[in-house]
Parts: sequence; C-alpha cells; structure tokens
Amino acid sequence: MKRIIIISILLLMPCFLFAEGAKESNDDVYFIGISKLLAHPALDAIEKGIKDYLDDTQYSFKYDVQNANGEVTAASQIAQVFKAEGTDINIGIASATAQALANVCADTPLIFSSVTDPVAAGLVGRDLKNIAGVSDMVPVDAHLSLIMRIVPGIKSLGMIYTSSEANGIVLMEAMKKAAESAGIEFICASVSNSSEVRMAAESIASRVDAFYVATDNTVISAITALSDVAMAHKVPLFSADTTSSYATDVLLAGGFDYYASGLLTGQIVERYIKGESLEDIGTLYLDQDSLEIYVNLDVADALGLKIEEDIISSAAILIKDGEEVNI
Repeated sequence: MKRIIIISILLLMPCFLFAEGAKESNDDVYFIGISKLLAHPALDAIEKGIKDYLDDTQYSFKYDVQNANGEVTAASQIAQVFKAEGTDINIGIASATAQALANVCADTPLIFSSVTDPVAAGLVGRDLKNIAGVSDMVPVDAHLSLIMRIVPGIKSLGMIYTSSEANGIVLMEAMKKAAESAGIEFICASVSNSSEVRMAAESIASRVDAFYVATDNTVISAITALSDVAMAHKVPLFSADTTSSYATDVLLAGGFDYYASGLLTGQIVERYIKGESLEDIGTLYLDQDSLEIYVNLDVADALGLKIEEDIISSAAILIKDGEEVNI
C-alpha cells in the first residue's frame, strides 16, 4: 500500500511543479496565457499572427493556449487556470474570453483581440487601466450596400446571431438598423451554440432574399452548415469574414485579414513590455480601407446572379471553377 501511495504522489508531482513553477522560470521569459473562444480560421489566424510577431522580437515567450470551445463557463475556467499559473500577460481572442480574463485576472495585464465593440463588452469604460487591444468592427453599411447591388430589389435580409456573444449582438443590431433604414425587412434568429445554426437558418430561409453573417464567432464556426442551408434554398449568403469563406457556398465576403489583426495584437504586447502603459495604448482599430473582398463566381452562377466587373476587379480573392483565380 505504501508503494502505491508513493507512486501516486510521484505521478502527481509534475502537475504541482507546473502550477507552482510557471513564474519561477527565467525572468527574461514572459509567460503569456492565450484564451481563444473557438477554433476556426479567423481566430486561428489571430493566434498565429500573435505568435509570429512576438517570436520575431528580441524577447522570449512561452505560451499556454487554451480553447473555450464556444462555452462561456469554459472561458471562466481558463481564466482561473491562468490566475493559478501566474501568467505575466493574458490575451483574450474574442469578447467572451477577454471578459472572463478581465473579471478573474483583474490584476494581470490584458490584451484583447477580435472584440467588435470593447465598450459594449465592458472592456473599456470600467476604469480598468491594464487593458488594451484590437477591435474588428466591420463597416455594416458598406456590406449592406454591396448586398443591395448584387441582389437587386432585395426585400428581406436574414441573419443568425449568438444571443450570448457581444460581437454577434452588436453587429446584429447594427445591421438591423441599416436594413430598416434602407426599407429592407430584417429577419433574425438567435442561437446559443454552433450546433443550433443549421436549424435556425432553416427556420427563416424561406422568408429571406439573402443571408448575412457577421463576425459572430459561434455562427462563423458553423459557416458550412449555414451556407448549405442557404444554397439549398437558393438564397445568397454574404459574410463579414473572408478567412472562413473558403470551401463554402458563401457568395461574397468583405472582411479583415485576421492574421494582420494578430500581428497588431502582438505589437501591443511588445509596446507594453517596452514600458508603454496599456491605458495609453487603448483600443486600436483595423484600417477600414484594408477590407478584403472575396467573391465566389461559381456560387453566383449557381444562383443566377451577376457580379459587376468593378466588384470582381476589386476582389482580393476570386473563386472560379473551384479554384482561386490570380487577379
């Protein structure tokens, strides 16, 4: 029995050593906790951009990267892990993870990325001085103008959004306002997780002339299900995220380069390490002029829609015959 107890203790020791030793490594190595809401192309690109930027600086880093799998409770648990580990800097990719880190690790510098509206998310204006980050607020009005050009006479616009995700709510409300101002009926359905996206899309597909999906991480993670429903009902799907549009039936997307967003997030980390306060850095916004346009001509042909030449010529990514065309 004693032998079994000794072996059990020895097996557990690495876990305790890791938890206690996180901050006992070389003082020149910065320990960064990265909490990501979901694994999907846009958020994965942000993570890669952060690491690529930081690993190219003069500083040394080690990372604990965690995925909340779209669960708010998991985001809070991850924050508790980072607090126990004693991370030097925390990075929250998407609103829910950044919010959890702000609430649980209030004394640890926090840098957020891919947070559409930091004020609505409670990350700005809370008298918190150790938070800065990058917003990916997209130009909803410009997106609607494109939709109206490609779907002449559009009378109704459908949107699926996540009821618990700040990004999704803010952009849903923005598109609703823009659509109603343009005289377009706005029809939406909410979901609480990605498994509900297909059913939600089916519930409104017969009532809409087009679908729009914003930078709502939960819905974007199920973009294939949404695009399948849209195509089955011969309804064009427009997206605010180009990164996740590949290999789907998205007709047109206008979004940011999320790898570049990751690079900008990494730059904030470096600026902080060099002595700049996060309060002074504040919120950085991606350049609206840097939006990438994605056009799938195969989907346009299947839906019988014409894409005007000026839109095609402005596209950064053009899909034809199942392949990306060099423009």
